[in-house]
Amino acid sequence: MNQLRLVFWETTTACNLKCIHCRACATEQRPPDELSFDQSAMLLRDIAQFAKPVVILSGGEPTVRDDIFDIASLGTDLGLRMVLATNATTLTSQYALKLAQSGIQRISVSIDGADNDSHDAFRGVPGAFEGAVNGIEHIKSAGIPFQVNVSVTRASIADLPRILDMSMSLGACAMHLFLLVPTGCGKEIADTEMISPEQYENVLNWLYDASLTSPISLKATCAPHYFRVSRQRGGVKTPDNAPKSHLEAVSKGCLAGSAVCFVSARGDVYPCGYFPLSAGNILDTPFQKIWEESELFTKLRNPSLLTGKCGGCEFKNICGGCRARAYAETGDYLSEEPYCTYSPNKAQNARTV
Repeated sequence: MNQLRLVFWETTTACNLKCIHCRACATEQRPPDELSFDQSAMLLRDIAQFAKPVVILSGGEPTVRDDIFDIASLGTDLGLRMVLATNATTLTSQYALKLAQSGIQRISVSIDGADNDSHDAFRGVPGAFEGAVNGIEHIKSAGIPFQVNVSVTRASIADLPRILDMSMSLGACAMHLFLLVPTGCGKEIADTEMISPEQYENVLNWLYDASLTSPISLKATCAPHYFRVSRQRGGVKTPDNAPKSHLEAVSKGCLAGSAVCFVSARGDVYPCGYFPLSAGNILDTPFQKIWEESELFTKLRNPSLLTGKCGGCEFKNICGGCRARAYAETGDYLSEEPYCTYSPNKAQNARTV
């Protein structure tokens, strides 16, 4: 059985920002049909009875929920590793301390530019950059480790070295790059903000080079071919002084439906947050049954079903291509990754790495 390692949970679609790439197309008000606290508790208990994954409380903006501390505390009591994804703009020192007391083990803060203008333009609200930096200071004062999440776009790609330097100077324990998937509101900016496959390859090679000397952990998300790049470049290397944690314990590329899933604010279970096909809803079917028995997840766990370049690639068992991006571009989630420049080695096609 495939081990559940990460659950991304969209606790709400409400948010105080208006990010141009938002997967959820967030709204100002909390939707009336988002999971209640009792339904949220049921979800956490269902997860904890068969697995102990990292549960990432996300949104929207999860701090919009006034019961987020209760949710985090319950998950902690159940033995789940609770973390929070936030834009940090509304955090205060008291709020951050309550997050620490509820058992939040790490907080990710999204920063998409190295200065006010670039970040605020992406986030859609003036002052978002200053708010995020202030929020980080409160997170640090509460003693919670934090990481910086960066959306890689045409606007931010040249700023990546500066954002990495800033992340280190702020005291982050990690920086994670998120490569855009054209879904949600991201569809509307695909033509203007998504980088080309060639730029994609350059970013992954830059990340590999940076990982050789960076004192903090670096990771690419929605970029499964980083594992192919790292193998070609000599293998994944992490500096001895870089912090290690379960959040970095990833052994292959696309884990959608095999080690990772996404739960929407309404209880639908998806392979990941960018993959719009639901495997079921927790209000109708127990979470464990969805995870273990859904046809969608079963197919995603079988790399022999991949077609096109991915199907014949010698790296398909460690990469797998982004299934969400394949679906967005072709309508077939088992087709080849459209943002990969690699041509499989035909001499190797009879075997896989």
